[in-house]
Amino acid sequence: MIIAVDGPAASGKGTIARALAVHYDLPHLDTGLLYRAVGVATARAGRDPDVEADAVAGCRIDETLLTDPELRTEVAGALASRVSRHPAVRAALLEYQQAFARQPGGAVLDGRDIGTVIAPDADAKLFVTASTEVRAQRRHREDALTDYDAILADIEARDARDSGRSAAPLRQADDADLLDTTDMTIGAAVQRAIALVEARIRR
Repeated sequence: MIIAVDGPAASGKGTIARALAVHYDLPHLDTGLLYRAVGVATARAGRDPDVEADAVAGCRIDETLLTDPELRTEVAGALASRVSRHPAVRAALLEYQQAFARQPGGAVLDGRDIGTVIAPDADAKLFVTASTEVRAQRRHREDALTDYDAILADIEARDARDSGRSAAPLRQADDADLLDTTDMTIGAAVQRAIALVEARIRR
């Protein structure tokens, strides 16, 4: 069984995807980490993440980088949004993601183009979202040292980049179930996600 979980930054998609993986005993891939790794590798090499050739060079990453705590920072998230705009970067990472999704038994993947590009034939698809303000509040709770307005501006900029890029833009797949977590607790969002997946399986 393949479960695709898409959505914008701080919507709760990662938490929900991890919970689904545990519930269904499936491997989980946070595809955003791949792009964060490319962004960080590009920046560490002194290259420009906005230049496609530089970003593609950053795709040759050591898998140990995927466990680097720096990948969880806001800086890495912004870098990921910048390198992911390049079609050549997305092409370079496509095979890895598709192979992960199609492993025996299936998997849970979360990102921004799982249900539309990586696994369009997924058994269940969720598009997880929340209001921009709530998403900024969530990030601010995680990083109280950063000004709320700066976090809000960054999320708005990332949303614009992710939705407006020509290569695999962020959008809800036509057959994906919408899950708005704006007014939900984590527990309620997870339970709703499980219910949506179960409904898809029964169909």
